[in-house]
Amino acid sequence: MVGEAARLAILVAAAALASPAAAEPFDVRGACRDGEPQGIYELRETRGALRVLGAFSRGKRTGSFIYWTTAGDRIAHLPYDEGAISGTVALWYPGAAPGREPQQQLEAAYARGVPSGPKRSWHPDGSRRGDYVYGRGALIAAKAWRANGSALSDESARAQAARTWAGAVPPKW
Repeated sequence: MVGEAARLAILVAAAALASPAAAEPFDVRGACRDGEPQGIYELRETRGALRVLGAFSRGKRTGSFIYWTTAGDRIAHLPYDEGAISGTVALWYPGAAPGREPQQQLEAAYARGVPSGPKRSWHPDGSRRGDYVYGRGALIAAKAWRANGSALSDESARAQAARTWAGAVPPKW
């Protein structure tokens, strides 16, 4: 399941950078020590808009990596410890109305790159999509709902949980 965390990080990065402006070059700001990334890391559009902010320690991601869309919507918060996703991952749907917070899409607990603990997801309208519990990467419990609020069967909820991890960020991002 460690691969799941790496795939999540790649999906989030690709989503944040997938836009018409992505053809524009980016400015990367950071430092290296002994040939490895060290300290604050920023990825900005050449116009100055911040797209990714994080930090490295001895070449490994550490602390929070935050991602924004071209429009400035925060779409992801990925916490790292020694290069592995550890802590509460949060994803948001892009395209919030001006002056409003984006709608949360997903919140999930990770430990050393593996889903461990509760995971919640929401439909774009804010209604519940799924409540899952993971232990060391294995799905323990699943409840899920359709956009109209009706509950899914246990089997369908478990299938939805598997699809949600596989594609945590919608391709349209």
